[in-house]
Amino acid sequence: MARRRRTRPSPVLDLIFLIGIVGKGIDGLLELVGGILLLVVAPGQLARLVQVLTAEERAEDPHDLLANLLLHGVTHLATGTATMLAAYVLLHGVVKVAIVIALLRGSRRVYPWAIGALGLFLVLQLYSLVVSPSVGVVVLTVLDAVIILLTWREWHENRTLHDTWRSTLSALRGRSRPAPAQPSQDA
Repeated sequence: MARRRRTRPSPVLDLIFLIGIVGKGIDGLLELVGGILLLVVAPGQLARLVQVLTAEERAEDPHDLLANLLLHGVTHLATGTATMLAAYVLLHGVVKVAIVIALLRGSRRVYPWAIGALGLFLVLQLYSLVVSPSVGVVVLTVLDAVIILLTWREWHENRTLHDTWRSTLSALRGRSRPAPAQPSQDA
């Protein structure tokens, strides 16, 4: 079944989508590194490392939100908790990196999988908000919801990441015509 193509591109939404995908890729890589660190570094060593890394910032501003959140988080990590957190963060990172790689390779098949995986993580974030509300999780949840909607839009438009990239570059250069659609090999 052929999906319909839009007749008029929206460079702003395309740019937000592209930035979101790059952000998800970077976030996924950071989660992989963080998950590995949680597996190989003992919670006590991690707490000392965070104390050293945040000491200068906390000396300048004892109420620095990020430094204090990091310090508070690692000082309350038990070994079992660290292992469970590492597994969750590693899974989250692997899924995000795999989705971004598939999108970069031009696969359209990944869109429903991406929507499903990000939707599952969104549900977990909503649960986290119910159990322990925080502004940070609210912001991440809203951003994830936007990325899910934009991913659905790209899938519905039957465009690859490359199509979106080309049409966004054309729009930024002042050309208003959308990039031509390439024949789908995996639609």
